[in-house]
Amino acid sequence: MKIRITKEFHFEMSHCLNNYNGACKNIHGHSYKLFVTLIGEQNKDSNSSSYGMVMDFTDLKKIVKREILDIFDHSFVIEKSSPFIDKVKDLDSNVQIVNFQPTCENLVVFFKKKIEEFLPNNVELCKIVLFETATSSAEWNKQDNE
Repeated sequence: MKIRITKEFHFEMSHCLNNYNGACKNIHGHSYKLFVTLIGEQNKDSNSSSYGMVMDFTDLKKIVKREILDIFDHSFVIEKSSPFIDKVKDLDSNVQIVNFQPTCENLVVFFKKKIEEFLPNNVELCKIVLFETATSSAEWNKQDNE
């Protein structure tokens, strides 16, 4: 029997959208909420420290912290082709230059790839939901892509 587990994460990030026709073309920030859902079989080895678990939440937290939070929390994210790039790339702060427009949707795709790379073989990424505001989110769901 497969079981889903979900862990919630929070981080602060600023960005601007290149060539966007609206207020988000300006540098602005969000308080993000990230929900990561995994699916897998429970560990049936009664001698294991993760007996009964799909994956230890602590292990999932380590992956997300290392691959996402430590990089993007309190950062400014900018696409490499942005006209602002020369003004910010030499700042003495956490500037992340990416190869994509830093929309909520593109961040979900990027985060998916980063998390999947480090999951154990018996666990699959099932869903990622990223809230950019309290009422706006993007979601990747494995079921939609099968």
